[in-house]
Amino acid sequence: MATDFRLKDQLPKLTQQIVQTYDEFGKINHLGHCPLPNYDEIIAATSDLKEIIFPGYRRREGLHRGNVAYYVGDLIDRLHDRFTMQIGRALRHEAGATDDCDTDQDFEALGQAKTMLFLERLPELRKTLATDVQAAYDGDPACKSLDEVIFCYPGLEAITVYRLAHVLYELDIPFIPRMMTEWAHSRTGIDIHPGAKIGEHFFIDHGTGVVIGETTEIGEHVKLYQGVTLGALSFATDGEGNLVRGHKRHPTLEDRVVVYANATILGGGTIVGHDAVVGSSVWLTQSIAPNTTVVLEKPKLRMRSEMEAALTSKANFEI
Repeated sequence: MATDFRLKDQLPKLTQQIVQTYDEFGKINHLGHCPLPNYDEIIAATSDLKEIIFPGYRRREGLHRGNVAYYVGDLIDRLHDRFTMQIGRALRHEAGATDDCDTDQDFEALGQAKTMLFLERLPELRKTLATDVQAAYDGDPACKSLDEVIFCYPGLEAITVYRLAHVLYELDIPFIPRMMTEWAHSRTGIDIHPGAKIGEHFFIDHGTGVVIGETTEIGEHVKLYQGVTLGALSFATDGEGNLVRGHKRHPTLEDRVVVYANATILGGGTIVGHDAVVGSSVWLTQSIAPNTTVVLEKPKLRMRSEMEAALTSKANFEI
């Protein structure tokens, strides 16, 4: 069947109808002259950062002591330029400069200053992430080597991006930290808000479905399994019904806590004491003391054969 080109005459009218909605629903489009941070540039920069954190595992092969400084230096130079521009854009937009980019404040210079503060944290971040890699190896008997953790574990992928984004979050950079962690979320199924505070030796086993809220605080040597939610119990509102922001809404996990699969821990006042264990599928909204184990009562299993099922179905039908 041939295309009916006469139908294309309707497209200009359709285009006009769409464009009219940009005025009616103007809060979901950005038509200012000052560009927003570029998503592809942020993700490319994140990939460059992972290449620096774990050199030799991803894009570039054949790295050795003789050439690694040159390679990393090239990446650092590129990251400086990328983040200077993208952070400057984010700060300009946050300041409300959407139509006139020529403001009294030099946002690119501010972006460069914050970029340098961020890049200077990379050695410290590598040290912390080394403890996370070791925690994964120590916590999973199926793991054969640290290399396997770096190559294969989605938990480490999510934690790596989170730790990078958390530094940007601490530097009060808008948009970009969430762009990074939501990209990691889409890749791993693990949702860690960049505002969460997480100590060293952190391990997420399996990982799919894990949610860690913005004001969560996690100590050192903590282990989470898949499906764990560290969330808010409720959302306070002001007199006009608007959400109150900026207060602690998510729980605190102290050192050496283990939380098993599909457990839900809610509330800013909920503290799980050190060396505690939270069992699978537990719903927890109150604090528990250190060295405490919380589990559901053992459910009663019911089993029946195919013959029993058929007889039960027949009896119900006759009734």
